[in-house]
Amino acid sequence: MALIVHKYGGTSMGSTERIRQVAKRVAKWARAGHQMVVVPSAMSGETNRLLGLAKEVSPEKATAQTMRELDMIAATGEQVSVGLLSLALQAEGLPAVSYSGWQVPIKTDSAYTKARIASIDDARVRAELAAGKVVIITGFQGIDGDGHITTLGRGGSDTSAVAVAAAMKAAECLIYTDVDGVYTTDPRIVPEARRLATVSFEEMLEMASLGSKVLQIRSVEFAGKYRVPLRVLSSFTPWDNPIAEESVSGTLITFEEGLNMEQAVVSGIAFNRDEAKVTLMRVPDKPGIAYQILGAVAEANIDVDVIVQNVSHDGKTDFSFTVHRNDYARTMDLLKTQVAPPLGAGEVIGDPKICKVSIVGIGMRSHAGVAAKMFRTLSEEGINIQMITTSEIKTSVVIDEKYMELAVRALHRAFDLEAPQAV
Repeated sequence: MALIVHKYGGTSMGSTERIRQVAKRVAKWARAGHQMVVVPSAMSGETNRLLGLAKEVSPEKATAQTMRELDMIAATGEQVSVGLLSLALQAEGLPAVSYSGWQVPIKTDSAYTKARIASIDDARVRAELAAGKVVIITGFQGIDGDGHITTLGRGGSDTSAVAVAAAMKAAECLIYTDVDGVYTTDPRIVPEARRLATVSFEEMLEMASLGSKVLQIRSVEFAGKYRVPLRVLSSFTPWDNPIAEESVSGTLITFEEGLNMEQAVVSGIAFNRDEAKVTLMRVPDKPGIAYQILGAVAEANIDVDVIVQNVSHDGKTDFSFTVHRNDYARTMDLLKTQVAPPLGAGEVIGDPKICKVSIVGIGMRSHAGVAAKMFRTLSEEGINIQMITTSEIKTSVVIDEKYMELAVRALHRAFDLEAPQAV
């Protein structure tokens, strides 16, 4: 008897009929003898609806106190989901019980709307499993040291599911979503995109960090750190498909670099249109300047991505970096009011209409000229590169947002990603 964790996204939980289908699928696994823990998201669109109500009531600039209340509000979406799924399982004749994050408890820090999991006490869940029950736990949320409800940020249900699987040493964590696996790129942009039967943990981590929406990056980090077997598959396949078939469908995130993986120089094209670029002009070029700029940004709990510092002229340099587009206005205000004046820097300029396009593949480690091929492909399409960042297995470029789809399609062709995956 294996302990299995299922995670279902908002689209999979999007209506009472879909919730009943989820219950039938979970019941199939439970009747096969598995201990089942299920982590569902809020129903599709529910979190946006709740936060929209909050904005109507309080459109003012967010404070630490208002962020706490936003978490209180947003957390209710998942509480509805777990209750409904528990009722649906009971209607299927299975004993089931739902828990919110604070009841488990899933303990987090106090960074409201962006909390990180510190620990999970699984004693209560194990006791319910031992009593023969299916346990449904809210994703996306936990409780801090002062007893306040916290949320983990968008996509946090993936993180919750993998963290629960890690804490309970589950045999596998299955992430059910509205797509049937991880693709070479978004099929909505490139219809010829291929589903990958396997993808390495390192590649998945890069793809998640670079904009692939299939898995949230922190869930991949958890999976890697605790070596949680992870599979992405569709919840829209028939619920009564044999478990043996379901267990090998979708995309397996593997920790082993198979013999044939080296043949795939590039495994996928990731992109992120939610980026914005800010530049601090004529910054004094001296030791500690990067810390003085980015330290203030970090203290404001703003994540920074690509960073470029230009060549110094007359003791001055330009310092550019990208942030999430939602943080653009706050970052610009911070630089103009708190960073630039004490540094004696020049103008603060920004561009909220940029995007990041990346090529990812573990084969890049052992093949020269991959980045050059990427740059040549973009050049031939007349696409100007504004910023570049690299790692062992990825190269990312920042370009004008209007060229994003053209860049993705051109790169997908250039690296022959329509070709079948080596097995």
